[in-house]
Amino acid sequence: MQTRDEALAKIAATILDLETLATRNSDRLDFHELSVWGIKAALEAAYAAGQEEK
Repeated sequence: MQTRDEALAKIAATILDLETLATRNSDRLDFHELSVWGIKAALEAAYAAGQEEK
């Protein structure tokens, strides 16, 4: 079973192609341009992960 943070990190990496969700105090590293369909897919995956935990 994954923790919430592990699940979010996996979604961020696999769907949004983000290396980390940690703040790195650099605009170049902390801000990303993402497609709306990628964001939608990530939100759907997070919702599904939340439903699985119930």
